[in-house]
Amino acid sequence: MKKSIMSLVVIGMTVSGAAGVYAGSNMQKITAYLNHSIGFKVNGAAYIPADSNGKKLAPITYQNTTYLPVRAIADALKVPVAYDSKSDQVLIGSSQSTGNTTSQVNLTEVKYSKEQVKEINKAFANFEHFQAAYAPQQMIKGDTYQMTGASDDSVTLRFSHMTVRISPRDYSDGYESKTVKLSNGSVAKWYTPSDTPMLGFKLDDRIVTISSEDHSLSKVQIEKVAVSVAKLK
Repeated sequence: MKKSIMSLVVIGMTVSGAAGVYAGSNMQKITAYLNHSIGFKVNGAAYIPADSNGKKLAPITYQNTTYLPVRAIADALKVPVAYDSKSDQVLIGSSQSTGNTTSQVNLTEVKYSKEQVKEINKAFANFEHFQAAYAPQQMIKGDTYQMTGASDDSVTLRFSHMTVRISPRDYSDGYESKTVKLSNGSVAKWYTPSDTPMLGFKLDDRIVTISSEDHSLSKVQIEKVAVSVAKLK
């Protein structure tokens, strides 16, 4: 199924960072149509392609061929996708290499130093009955842990390409969401309060929310990281 759908994908459409190719000399102007009459099913379930803001995306019909938004379809099929601006290539699948980018689903262990562990524990210690420290045990290869801070209602761990917020509160309340099942069987949900998709899920007595504010990580990547969040040892 993945091969049959991905073979229809138009290269460059809705891939983060692909806007730069529009200035290239190999662009050809065409007249095409947004085809709103085509519906989708993924593994038997109805699916509506959408961008990172939740806006519905329509396929394009051109000369009897249908072109689909590659980022939305890749996320639906749990297939990693990236755009390499240096080579003007769309890279589909985790076996692809993007040099120094962080768009592959290649996980690496987060090795917190003693000082960092102390910092994280101190942030959680501010909360009564919530002192047990939790943190991602893995991150996307190329990412880096930066710092941890505490607010009135949450502890936030910041990495170079993602933010992990842990709180007693569910920040998805009031927003439209889409339920997904993580690889460990946990139920999570995607919602978009502004322009950044967020993944929220319950873990023990708390709610974990993960996002990529610089939009460098895909939903597939974030879901992979999510299953590694656990008590800090």
